[in-house]
Amino acid sequence: MVKEIGRKVIAQNKKARHDYSIEDVFECGMVLTGTEVKSLRLGRASLIDGFAMINDGELWLSGVHIPEYTEGTWTNHTPRRDRKLLVHKNELNKLIGKLKDSGTTLVPLSLYFKDGKAKIEIAVARGKKAHDKREALKAREADREVARVVSRGSSGKSGRASKRYED
Repeated sequence: MVKEIGRKVIAQNKKARHDYSIEDVFECGMVLTGTEVKSLRLGRASLIDGFAMINDGELWLSGVHIPEYTEGTWTNHTPRRDRKLLVHKNELNKLIGKLKDSGTTLVPLSLYFKDGKAKIEIAVARGKKAHDKREALKAREADREVARVVSRGSSGKSGRASKRYED
């Protein structure tokens, strides 16, 4: 059997980057059952309602939906069960320290296979207020406009009507 190489993204939580300001990102392994891995290999998962929490010195992922494997039998998994995340002890201690600040939470950003192993990216995040979201949208739009003008300048298009004749 050929070993998989590289990174294959299964699911992303794009709304998390809009709703939260990301402070720190960690990569974690996951404890999964066989039918969960097969379902993930088909590219089926949703991170929308997911969050991570620390219970009894262990990191757990909750609310992530991995649908049942269609070819599974009575050994199939429940779609929204809590799943244990695997991190080093020093990373767990960092997470515990960062979560002591009020207003911070652990949010999953993306779920992927890295060299054949299922991994999840979780972020220490702080919720944005509505005005912060509007400011971020304005800044992104301004950056796009600047990039558009710069690309026009480098391609030789000025955006104005060219002279058809000279005096």
